[in-house]
Amino acid sequence: MSTTTITFNQLRKIKDSLPDGSIRSIADELDLDVETVRNYFGGANYDRGKSVGIHLEQGPDGGIVELDDTTILDMARDIIQGTKPVVHS
Repeated sequence: MSTTTITFNQLRKIKDSLPDGSIRSIADELDLDVETVRNYFGGANYDRGKSVGIHLEQGPDGGIVELDDTTILDMARDIIQGTKPVVHS
């Protein structure tokens, strides 16, 4: 587990670059609710999903996001780069 800092707009760009079904695939592989993975990328559905260790600080480019755990981010980048296939269930 590692931490990283990224801009909010960069994080959203990664989410928006994911092929259809990727959020569900990541959630299934990590045994998380789909809304929890969406919250990781800046969503705010805490009725169904959980907070996943992101800390937002206002600023340019959407602000700064500090991620306590990069597992979801790493999986998303692998999917975008084609090194991790999306498994549709």
